[in-house]
Amino acid sequence: GTCATSQGIRPRTRAAVIGASMPDIRVAIAGLGAIGRVLARRLADGMPGIALACVAVRNRPKAEAWLREQKINVPIVALDEMPAHADLAVECAPAALIEQICRPMLASGKQVIVLSCGALLPRPDLIELARQNGGRILVPTGALLGLDAVAANSVRMTTRKPPDGLLGAPYLVANKISVEGLNEAKRVFSGSAREAAAGFPANVNVAAALALAGIGPDRTMIDIWADPGVERNCHSIEVDADSARFTLSIENVPSENPKTGQIVALSVLAALRKLGAPLAVGT
Repeated sequence: GTCATSQGIRPRTRAAVIGASMPDIRVAIAGLGAIGRVLARRLADGMPGIALACVAVRNRPKAEAWLREQKINVPIVALDEMPAHADLAVECAPAALIEQICRPMLASGKQVIVLSCGALLPRPDLIELARQNGGRILVPTGALLGLDAVAANSVRMTTRKPPDGLLGAPYLVANKISVEGLNEAKRVFSGSAREAAAGFPANVNVAAALALAGIGPDRTMIDIWADPGVERNCHSIEVDADSARFTLSIENVPSENPKTGQIVALSVLAALRKLGAPLAVGT
């Protein structure tokens, strides 16, 4: 539905339709290769709030045969017809087709999930097109992993901080652990993220975020070191999942408060920008 404003007609907000169910997001899939087929099958099987609306393909007879075999009943449309059928298009096609896929959708104020994100780099005009028309380009994280992959079997984080950044932590005070005058690194804590958050409330927000995004605060483990050899807040995250095993290392420059990195405020600003940005990187 819509509601009138002084600037014309705009979609109703979620707040304006409390008590009413939100309509499904209609999705178009551009390309029925290996990725497109998996998406089509999954959407056809049913996903809350999402509906497969149409597909666009290069080889129509081949696509018709596959859709018939899969008992998926959606129209096959041309790329420039997708905006009439869908709110969002998923680009699963060769990078050379990115403009033919993106332009009609973005010009119509719709969204596009771009898998060939390298093709965006020389095409900032697509981002501008999205901005001008209220459209949006979404880039899933994919092989970058990061927090998308922390629904894992085990997650262990090691934090190394300048000793001054740990002074006064409740855990250190309660256990009479001194970090003053250190000549070498000293491990001052080993346990769960929940315990760390309680014992070091000003120091381990990264661990808390990691736990909330992943396997929870009781299974996410953390070691904390007071290290006179580092000038930055250093975090190393080891993730062991069925899908991947990886290590993520971060070195944050402390802010005026040595307990907190400068990146925290910047991260909040980035999150706020992402909410209304025409290009969002990461899922």
